[in-house]
Amino acid sequence: MMDQLKTATFAGGCFWCMVKPFDQWDGIHGVVSGYTGGHTTNPAYEDVKNGSTGHYEAVQITYDPAVMPYEEILQIYWQQIDPTDDGGQFHDRGDSYRTAVFYHDDDQRELAEKSRQSIAENGNFKDPIVTKILPAAVFYPAEDYHQDYYKKNKEHYQKDRAESGRDEFIKNVWGKKV
Repeated sequence: MMDQLKTATFAGGCFWCMVKPFDQWDGIHGVVSGYTGGHTTNPAYEDVKNGSTGHYEAVQITYDPAVMPYEEILQIYWQQIDPTDDGGQFHDRGDSYRTAVFYHDDDQRELAEKSRQSIAENGNFKDPIVTKILPAAVFYPAEDYHQDYYKKNKEHYQKDRAESGRDEFIKNVWGKKV
């Protein structure tokens, strides 16, 4: 079965808020918080956060495409972010909090481009879609205390997420209660 698993990588602002939306679905075998797309080897959280590494905060998802197709993962992704904001996400500002889809093969690239075009045309956004679609780079898992943060630090996670404005945005744009 491990031979059938694939990898998807997304930057969607604070990685704490990007794990749970994927973690709860059948076909998802793991979601790891980490850093990618920058120029520093083995970056530390504080260095990524202060913008000196060029890395995005991201999640790397291991999934079974027979159960959870990449197209569905993309749909979940788009409904977690503001794809029109190139300065970060919600209350998290700066380059490390930008959005991007990191593709691992040509199929993922094509599907990501098609889904971004669909998002641009669906009428939910008046501003241009600025989320980048980039080739996957080395992914560095974040420090242990960041992994599964929503489970290990439930109260702080819920407070931070509520204050971020992310859930209100999702409800207003997608009509979904989070």
